[in-house]
Amino acid sequence: MITKLILLSISIFLVSKLLEGIRLKSFFTAVVVAVVYSIADMFLWWLMVFFTMPLIILTFGLFVFVLNAILLWLTDQIVDDFEIKDLQTTFIASLIISAINLVLNVIF
Repeated sequence: MITKLILLSISIFLVSKLLEGIRLKSFFTAVVVAVVYSIADMFLWWLMVFFTMPLIILTFGLFVFVLNAILLWLTDQIVDDFEIKDLQTTFIASLIISAINLVLNVIF
């Protein structure tokens, strides 16, 4: 679990360096964002999937990326030292974080 949090923190930190619309105070803030995102994911993910299952099926699973963006936006609202400029940046960051996190999980 700690390894997954560290890998997610690295993903978030890398995305903050790649995209101009994301402001992250430090790597410690990335760890806090990863913890908050993981907690939100743990408590809200299955509830959101349950209520949006028709959209997920209709879009062949692509609506899951929207759910990830919603969780990222929620994390942005909770953590003070983490800011995302707009909705488009949130969606792009969500896609990139998911991709980087997937690669890091495969490697480690």
